[in-house]
Amino acid sequence: MPTEVLMPALSPTMEEGKLAKWLVKEGDTVASGDILAEIETDKATMEFEAVDEGIVGKILVSEGTEGVPVNTPIAVMLAEGETAADIGAASTPAPAAAAGNEAAPEGASEAPATPAPAAPAASDGSRIFASPLARRIAESKGIDLATVAGSGPHGRIVKADVENASPAAAKPAPAAAAAAPAPAAPAAAAAPAGPSTATVLKMYEGRPYQEIALDGMRKTIAARLTEAKQTIPHFYLRRDIRLDALLKFRGTLNKQLEARGVKLSVNDFIIKACALALQQVPTANAVWAGDRVLQLKPSDVAVAVAIEGGLFTPVLKDAEMKSLSALSAEMKDLAKRARDRKLAPHEYQGGTFAISNLGMFGIDNFDAVINPPHGGILAVGAGVKKPVVGADGEVTVATVMSVTLSVDHRVIDGALGAELLKAIVENLENPLGMLA
Repeated sequence: MPTEVLMPALSPTMEEGKLAKWLVKEGDTVASGDILAEIETDKATMEFEAVDEGIVGKILVSEGTEGVPVNTPIAVMLAEGETAADIGAASTPAPAAAAGNEAAPEGASEAPATPAPAAPAASDGSRIFASPLARRIAESKGIDLATVAGSGPHGRIVKADVENASPAAAKPAPAAAAAAPAPAAPAAAAAPAGPSTATVLKMYEGRPYQEIALDGMRKTIAARLTEAKQTIPHFYLRRDIRLDALLKFRGTLNKQLEARGVKLSVNDFIIKACALALQQVPTANAVWAGDRVLQLKPSDVAVAVAIEGGLFTPVLKDAEMKSLSALSAEMKDLAKRARDRKLAPHEYQGGTFAISNLGMFGIDNFDAVINPPHGGILAVGAGVKKPVVGADGEVTVATVMSVTLSVDHRVIDGALGAELLKAIVENLENPLGMLA
């Protein structure tokens, strides 16, 4: 029977996406694992693979379409022996789904009214939907399809399901599980406080302006930062860090690493210093989890990367275990792919702590907004030469960098936050110790 291809959820928070580009056309034959399309989420452009073999019978959503809800039919696949004439029933739900994923009327069935005659039936009389390839593999392996749970659309059994099954495999859940309604989409974020769109438009009526539509990334940034400032009890700790020893040490290392094509930045040292500080003050290596605090063992440090129209916070996992050169290479790779919007969700989700460095833009100091569920974020300013009082009481000139630690008070109290910031400062002012 014709099978709907649904808009996938490519990240845990994805509710809708843009069908950026079709890589197949109607009539093309595809195999399991072939790339069907490129989907734009709020953060990245990702490739969408076919889960089974078949023929692209009909494309329901044209490329370039924005705001396509997750689980909306975007195409219809045909099995061996089927034609475009069989598509009618399978593509019927598409308009309703695209219009807002409204629930079907009570008593309505998701399956077409007329089943394909070749499909097997379970012992309880219910229909079993499986791809032709899955049926052939099941027959060769002696597997009863009634004992296999399908992972395809509407519980359809696909190649991978049969390959992972055994003849004695038992279906883990009754057939009713396949017909269970899809989980409701997360509720939309509350509208930010402030004047309504109509009020603002009227306020500037008669004045020349350009109206800029919000893309998925900007909507997500607006919703998350509004949530952060409204729900996270921020407090701020500030310190000045003397960088002279670090800059001298960095220059020495870069000369030694030049032959390997490695050039360490001050930001690489900051990442390492924060990762080690989270190990030195393990109670601060934590996130807020609604009704509890999760204290992580590794130091997974996120770093804000500015891109056109927004920002990413790729995560360097196990940063405390990696050398400065390894952190530098990984950060350059993540930053490049972030700017190209090619990061996978697992590369920018997670972490317990973040770094936002605006020093390269000439900013002396600023307060950063915590990215939930992180426990804190370090805002890094520029290193500038300032007069300072030395240990002997004499006034000298030193390169000083101002940092501000924004802390979630639900996770980290004042004294604990001060201890964490002290560890970061000591690591940066004594960089040789970070290699010990």
